[in-house]
Amino acid sequence: MLSFHDFFASCSGLWMTERTYHFVERDEIERSHTEFRVSVLDSAAKRQILGDSAFSGSSLGPRSGPLTLVQEPETATQECPGFAIAFDTVSERGERVSMQLNALFVPDACVAKTDDPEELLQEMLTVPGASAVSATDAEVVRGYYLRDAGYSEAGAIAGRFTYQPTRQTLEMTTFYNRSIAVDQMRFVAPMVRMRTIVTYRRPAAGDIPTQIDLIGFGVEHKQ
Repeated sequence: MLSFHDFFASCSGLWMTERTYHFVERDEIERSHTEFRVSVLDSAAKRQILGDSAFSGSSLGPRSGPLTLVQEPETATQECPGFAIAFDTVSERGERVSMQLNALFVPDACVAKTDDPEELLQEMLTVPGASAVSATDAEVVRGYYLRDAGYSEAGAIAGRFTYQPTRQTLEMTTFYNRSIAVDQMRFVAPMVRMRTIVTYRRPAAGDIPTQIDLIGFGVEHKQ
């Protein structure tokens, strides 16, 4: 069983991924191959993400500024794992996409309670079924998921994450302006992970997302 920090350490390295995407409304299927390299974020990169004012206007909800930490930034960065990712994807039609981004995972225990705006708390009550995790499971680590770049929309992105040590599963729920993505990665062996992604259309505020645009599956092998 991988602890919260051990999970991220195990993610480092070169990975090869074969994925299949089902575009539900268009009734289409697309396959792709991705090679991506993951490295651990250093303290300087973590501090930059934590202090990035771009997150103050994230789609999680209005904020007066960046996340307020209960510890000094240097101490907090030791509690917040993260990674730098560079990937290249080739679809079966020959289309290529390359991207680099940094991602940081800030446990709720590191964040001042006053940083949870009412809008965010209300949004968390209307998450899609794919991201439902028991609120009474004490082993689950919950927190904020910060990226300096988005996948489907440009700019810095903030979301929520859960980590379940028993299942060795990290799940990220990202609230874009037009959609909500639930991305899950699970170690099933030391060198093999399963990936799934479910993307919903973002509904009106207060409504539970139910309209699925895309479902993706992948098997990832560490080289």
